[in-house]
Amino acid sequence: MKSAFSEFCSGSVHQQARIRCPQLPESRIQHSSKNPMERNMIRKLLLSSIATTTLITIPAVAQNDQQSIEEIQITSNSRRSQGLADINAAVSVLGQAELDLIGLTHYQEALNRLPGYSGHRNNGQESLNAIRSPILTGAGACGAFLIAENGIPVRSSGFCNVNEMFDTHSENAARVELIRGPASAFYGSNAVHGMINVILPEPGDAGELTLESGPQGSYRMKGRYGRDYGNFKQMLLVNSVNENGYRDDSGVDQQKVSWLYSYDSDNGTQFDGGFTFINLNQETAGYVVGTDAYEGSRRDTNPNPEAFRDSVSTRVWTTISRTINDWDVVFTPYLRDVNMTFMQHFLPGKPIEDTEHRSLGFQLAAYRELSNGANFAIGFDLEDTEGSQKQFQPNPTTGSFFLRNSIPQGQHYNYEVDATQLAAFVNYEQRFDNGWEISLGLRVENIDYSYDNQMIDGRTDEFGVSCRFGCRYSRPSDRDDSFTDISPKLGLSYALNDVSTLQIRVQRGFRAPQATELYRLQNAQTVADLDSVELDSYEVAVISAGDGWNLSASIYYMDKDNEIITDSSRINLNGNHTKHRGIEFDLGYDIADTLAVRGVFNLASHTYENDQFSGGININGSDVDSAPNTFANVGLQWRPNPAWLTELELVHMGDYYTNPENTASYDGHNIINLRTRYKYSDSLSFSLNILNLGDKEYAERADWTTFTGDRYFPGEPERAYFAVHWKYR
Repeated sequence: MKSAFSEFCSGSVHQQARIRCPQLPESRIQHSSKNPMERNMIRKLLLSSIATTTLITIPAVAQNDQQSIEEIQITSNSRRSQGLADINAAVSVLGQAELDLIGLTHYQEALNRLPGYSGHRNNGQESLNAIRSPILTGAGACGAFLIAENGIPVRSSGFCNVNEMFDTHSENAARVELIRGPASAFYGSNAVHGMINVILPEPGDAGELTLESGPQGSYRMKGRYGRDYGNFKQMLLVNSVNENGYRDDSGVDQQKVSWLYSYDSDNGTQFDGGFTFINLNQETAGYVVGTDAYEGSRRDTNPNPEAFRDSVSTRVWTTISRTINDWDVVFTPYLRDVNMTFMQHFLPGKPIEDTEHRSLGFQLAAYRELSNGANFAIGFDLEDTEGSQKQFQPNPTTGSFFLRNSIPQGQHYNYEVDATQLAAFVNYEQRFDNGWEISLGLRVENIDYSYDNQMIDGRTDEFGVSCRFGCRYSRPSDRDDSFTDISPKLGLSYALNDVSTLQIRVQRGFRAPQATELYRLQNAQTVADLDSVELDSYEVAVISAGDGWNLSASIYYMDKDNEIITDSSRINLNGNHTKHRGIEFDLGYDIADTLAVRGVFNLASHTYENDQFSGGININGSDVDSAPNTFANVGLQWRPNPAWLTELELVHMGDYYTNPENTASYDGHNIINLRTRYKYSDSLSFSLNILNLGDKEYAERADWTTFTGDRYFPGEPERAYFAVHWKYR
């Protein structure tokens, strides 16, 4: 559906799409927190969501006709452009106008404006995503989210990384689409809790240049150049960042280049494609340690000045579209190459990890409108990947006598993995005359791994010598593993009235174990006997839009089983069962011709649901750590005339536990940002963004470990970015 929340674009009123919320079963919303205040909050929010749903389903007799608003298009649901109002999916969109206003220096600044997203920004370009979930850590926890650019995953499904959002060209995106909960049948492994799809602009005439200056001598350059030659169009996108970082030894250099093309042949075949190249060189600042260490002078320090991360990624793709016998056939072959080296400063001995993988694959889908008016799609995906991982510790381990005699210097891992992913899917959608719509989807997917250890098997150092207390790192013998998963989807939609729609969704998401969970073993484990992670999702949403307003209210319930954890003996196993419940609101309202408000509010509960012990405590029923019960983002926009636009933004992060035992916590924070954009002429404009207005001392991420106690990634202090935007074509 479409937002009625107004923005002005290029001197005219522009409706910014911000909508779409997801949903589910009210009777199953139960909060396990031991805090009665939080239980009361859940009840109040549940009642308010029911009241809101009731309210917006009643036709407003005195209401003006629904305002004609921009037709928002998305591609994340079916891999081809669809109107946001025409699909049954829990999807939100950040459009071009809003992205221009944000002027993001880190993708979290944009994503936290969307319902369901509560990710943490770490240091530099690093992050930990959360979509209807806690912050998920661990070797393969990144597999809970699918990150894509133009619908193509930026990493192979068995070789994820928690920071892979920096492999997208988000700074030059035309829009960013966020799917909350399992994705449609068109996407498989890793689209468990959600999917982020960065959509690049369509090629054509363009000429834009942005120069930005920020704190600590940082600067950024962003540009677009495109030409339209008739049946052939092209566009070049560039982005360059250089910053010293506000913490000691935390500088970042990053370059991104994308080239896009479109060609319409004389025989009716259309070609769309391009490439993206990304290079990152980062000096990494680690956690600051100690209770409330994010406050005072310690927030500027870096206890790991030697830490670094270097990453290079390349993707090349071409989409070939043609109509054959009433079938719209879309075939997308692609190449992917990813190389990353970084110091694991958070581990004893600070080993260096070197990972790489190269993929060749294709996406094939055929679409047809049936005689009864239904839309039918069938497709196949195939990807072949060659990957490797090495871990080397250049210096002797320091610390306790136990650590020095269990973590050897030298090579820890050196293995190669070949992976083949094959999937088939079908999708059926039909609209009935009585206001109902149904969508059905099914995906069957198989992934095969072939693992080849390049070192001595077992739990020794690289020369086969045992450690006094047993070496921490264990290398399994060569082996093959295979995983097959089935993912059904059901969606129902009903038009309550001219402005409101009820949506119901039941679907399953899954992810196969990551290669690192299977073959990067520790202690006495020689084989990781793992199954795929499965999540069943149930959602109910009511979405409504009218003259100068939009509102969506959503309830969801998700049950996840077979979550892969590393237990206290450092054994990888399917040892976690969790439940995830929440309520989401997304609102836009034009208060006056010059004043508008938009906002999202989230109430969530994430709990452990099986007997397991951590720190000597059975955590069954406890809140999952790094999972705030409340988080929100509210913006007040003021436009006194067509040239000026100012937004005051409030970012709220509620308190959360930082350990599974629920004995350590972070109080949360509220941050205020101010953004102003001034259009001097059709070709020249200026922007000033002041982030963390008032210089709040807070933590972007709070954590707790047995060895360190409280530790934090401190939030950046108050800072200003001034930019000049020039449109020369």
